Order: sequence, then structure tokens, then C-alpha cells
Amino acid sequence: MSLIQTDNLWKTYIMGAEKVHALRGVSLTIEKGEYVAIMGPSGSGKSTLMNLIGCLDTPTQGKYTLRGNLVSRLNDDELANIRNREIGFVFQVFNLLPRATALHNVELPLIYNGTPAKERSEMARAALAKVDLADRMYHKPSELSGGQRQRVAIARALVNNPSILLADEPTGNLDSKTSEEIMRLVDDLHREGNTIITVTHERSIAGHAQRVLSILDGQIATDEHIPEDRRNGVRG
Repeated sequence: MSLIQTDNLWKTYIMGAEKVHALRGVSLTIEKGEYVAIMGPSGSGKSTLMNLIGCLDTPTQGKYTLRGNLVSRLNDDELANIRNREIGFVFQVFNLLPRATALHNVELPLIYNGTPAKERSEMARAALAKVDLADRMYHKPSELSGGQRQRVAIARALVNNPSILLADEPTGNLDSKTSEEIMRLVDDLHREGNTIITVTHERSIAGHAQRVLSILDGQIATDEHIPEDRRNGVRG
């Protein structure tokens, strides 16, 4: 059973008298443990596809199956549970609470799902250690660099041990050196068995993935598997 399967996914927006087709019949399969990059220019539909995969939006037409469950049949509570436990989100904007410590920011998904305080603290500390921020857990976002703030966001996405890590332009606000550090961290997470799906318009970022999907005008234009010796994340 595939982790993710979409069948003829369409997403259409009504803009006044005009219909805008953000996605036009996208069918794809992603297996557990894959590292997939979704590329495309602005307006191509790549972020729309990520929002559907992340259960942040619903398709106009077609089927989306996650772990064998048809997503359209799930109720709001079940969808919220999937977003909280099955999927970890990392965005270009870090979305951290400015007055909260790194530790508290990472604890937030656990607070929402009712994890007891002691267990919550232990899980958040472990997630911060995984991204090499154990010594910064009591710092607030204003006391951290851009790269460190993104690491906190990644720790928050990982704290529930999700099936999938979804990253939307995860290095968009970072300089090239820090971007490479963050992508090395994502590479390590993939080696540990995490399923990674990243949305980017940068070839250098997509080059870390095993597989690159190019989206153009709402459709998959190419689906390329990248040999290991051609990946940016390979350490020589």
C-alpha cells in the first residue's frame, strides 16, 4: 500500500466569471520513505498540490488516498488529527510565537493534542536535540538566527513523529550558506527514514531529493528519479 496516492486531482477556483484550474488531473504515487521535490514556476500549481497532500485544502475533483484512507470520507476532526499527527509542516515563514521560547514553540502541536506536560517537555527537548538546538531551547525567536529559527520550525514539525514532512520553500528566507545547512539537516532526516516532500522553485534545493516532479500549468510535466551520485545531499 502506497503512503500517498492521488487519482485525477483537480482544483478549480471561481474568480468572478472566470474559472481558474490550479490543478488539472494530477495522478501520482509516493511511497513511504521517499524524498520528493515538487518544482515549478509561480502559479504552476505546486503549492496547491502540497496543500491538498497536507489536507489543508480539498480537491474539486478526483481522489486522494493517504495510508489507504480516502481523505474525502474523513470528517473535520479526523482531518485535524491527520494534520497534527501524520504530517509535519515547515513553511518559508517560520510561524513561531515571538514571545515564546524555542521549547514552548516546539511543544505547541503536543499542547493541541492533549499530550501530558511531562511527556510533552521530553518530546520537545528530543526534537530540539535532533536539530542541534538543545543549547538554545530557552531562547526566544528574536535571540536566534534565521537558520536557527527554521531549525525550531523543523523540530516543531517533527515533534509528533509524523509520517510525512512537508516543506514549502523551506529555505526561501535564508542565505545560501544557511540554506545548505538546513538542506543537510533535511537529508539527515530522510536517511533516518522520514518521508520528505519539499516544494521549491530552486534547482539546487530540488537536487537533494531522490525524485523531482515538475509542475507546469497544473499538470505534472516531468517525473524524474535522480541517481544517488547526482544528488546535492550526497556526502563525498
